[in-house]
Amino acid sequence: MKNKTLIIGASIKPERYSYKAAEKLRAHNHEIYMIGARAAQLFGVEISTEMHPYTDVDTVTLYVSPKNQLKYYDYIISLKPRRVIFNPGTENSELTARLSAHNIQFENACTLVLLSTSAY
Repeated sequence: MKNKTLIIGASIKPERYSYKAAEKLRAHNHEIYMIGARAAQLFGVEISTEMHPYTDVDTVTLYVSPKNQLKYYDYIISLKPRRVIFNPGTENSELTARLSAHNIQFENACTLVLLSTSAY
């Protein structure tokens, strides 16, 4: 398995980009953790409603709006990921400032595009 990715805003609805990202990450042999509004299973992985204290997250990819990111600020920083990906519509200058203060890289990008162009 490659580096672990935490998807915040995971969904079991196939039309959602978070679903497509989970599917594509798994297809590229990335291990994933997922947090969503509802507990469920997706591709054999739990979608949790809880913020678990993972110790090995490389990348956090966001699929929640900036106003819904507030409750995750301290959590994301506590995970000490290498980077955070702000997918289209999730860009957040307040959170990026906090990430910078903790030396956590971030990019405004699309996880699906990064994976399809081998830039992930």
